[in-house]
Amino acid sequence: MAELPADRIVEASFSAGAKNASLFPPPLGVEVAFAGRSNVGKSSLLNAVMGRKNLVRTSSTPGCTRHVGFFKTRSTDGTIITLVDLPGYGYAKRSKSELKEWKELVEAYLFERPCLQAVALLVDSRRGPEELDFQLIAALSERKTEFRKQLPLILVATKLDKMPRSQQASALAAIQKTTKLPVVGFSTEEPRHIEALWTLVRNKVGFIEPTSEVAVAPPEAT
Repeated sequence: MAELPADRIVEASFSAGAKNASLFPPPLGVEVAFAGRSNVGKSSLLNAVMGRKNLVRTSSTPGCTRHVGFFKTRSTDGTIITLVDLPGYGYAKRSKSELKEWKELVEAYLFERPCLQAVALLVDSRRGPEELDFQLIAALSERKTEFRKQLPLILVATKLDKMPRSQQASALAAIQKTTKLPVVGFSTEEPRHIEALWTLVRNKVGFIEPTSEVAVAPPEAT
């Protein structure tokens, strides 16, 4: 059997869930957060990256995740990274009190967590970034903390398989133009997308050296 690449996840498990900051686990190791609007495909992406079908709960109802979820992963080279599932935002049916609690919870994690090393922001490739996405991008770039000057941001365009292949490159280019950030396309149906994203995550937290810039256009069909 061929040896698995060093950046492949071989073990993944749920380690903690927190509905408020006081329940966050001790800040040990390396953490990467995944954020985005409700129903952007965050749970499906995390399951795909970790190679598990139902480790992260998926739902057709937007706003299902109401807590911060911590998932410990180990790669074939022994590298351990905790992936953090943040509650989705932009769900209109939440009450004002729920929105206030969500804001406090997410901000406590993003701006007070000393072991957070990078943030992956997910946007729907068919809709592009929306107002709340731009607000989060601005907050991450402008708000400094005692732990770091600025967090590395990975912009991911999800659900790429939901649009015709002929439109994918232009959709990704449009997202890059409006955000002025590199963007990586992602589909849970494409193993190469999963591998590329995980390699990028490991690069951003310093576990591997970069090999090349992330391409805006998706690979050509074979």
